[in-house]
Amino acid sequence: MSNTASFSPCRIVCWGLAALIGLVLLLSIWDGVGFIAAFMAAAALAVFIGLVATRLFCSGGKASVEGTAESASETGSAGGMASAVAEKASGAASATADAARSAASSAGDMAKDVADKGKDAVAAVKDKATDAGESAKDAAQDAVAGGKDLADEAKAAAEDAGDKVTSGTLLQGEEELANRKGEWAYNKGGAETATPDYDADGVREGSDEGTRPEALSGPRDGQADDLKQIKGVGPKLEKLCNEKGFYHFDQIAGWGPDEVAWVDANLKGFKGRVSRDNWVEQAKILASGGETEFSKRVEGGSVY
Repeated sequence: MSNTASFSPCRIVCWGLAALIGLVLLLSIWDGVGFIAAFMAAAALAVFIGLVATRLFCSGGKASVEGTAESASETGSAGGMASAVAEKASGAASATADAARSAASSAGDMAKDVADKGKDAVAAVKDKATDAGESAKDAAQDAVAGGKDLADEAKAAAEDAGDKVTSGTLLQGEEELANRKGEWAYNKGGAETATPDYDADGVREGSDEGTRPEALSGPRDGQADDLKQIKGVGPKLEKLCNEKGFYHFDQIAGWGPDEVAWVDANLKGFKGRVSRDNWVEQAKILASGGETEFSKRVEGGSVY
């Protein structure tokens, strides 16, 4: 077939009408499904209509009309020829319209599916980002809280240890002071310090402040409570408490003012921590099966 036949007026008209139908579909569904999906559907429909129309009207149309004319001439009926042509044109138009509706419906469904999948993907990414942000925030808060607790414990230990110095040779008057009631030491400035009056009886009694609490020779049933769940008790201080016979929350919860005074005076390196960190009140909650915010963090592994 020559180029002239390839671009005959019939083909030009068919493809022009197909392009026009595709443009109408594009403008109709653009707002609903988006430009890309609408463009794909319109292009598919235009190509389909163009191919069907040129097949029906431009390839076999001429031969069909000539055959119809010969038949009409043989029978001597011009009206029969016109009727046959009209029927073929009507059938072709009906088939084209049905194909166009089917293609438009398929394209619309495909575009809707694409849009729905896109929305689901965006929602899933948004949910994952939100969960990751919350997890990171919780981890940061726990890390800050744990660091603060460790810093407080280190600071308290440094304050209790002080800047004391020791010497193998007794200084003048030191032996006399050592024989007095109380625990005396010299700091770097040479000033005398003593254990505070923890039981508030007006006498500095050193390690004899208050009354020693009842101690155990070992944990009950061989299982000690995790004393580190009490805020202010770290691993080293827990070990010191165990060495003095204190293994359980209910032991600490039962201490009165005199028992607290004795423990405050006898926690070497951590003196005064029982009353300062309010061990008894915390122990009462833990001994009854309750929890504190600090004990939750310890159980979760975010402190030690």
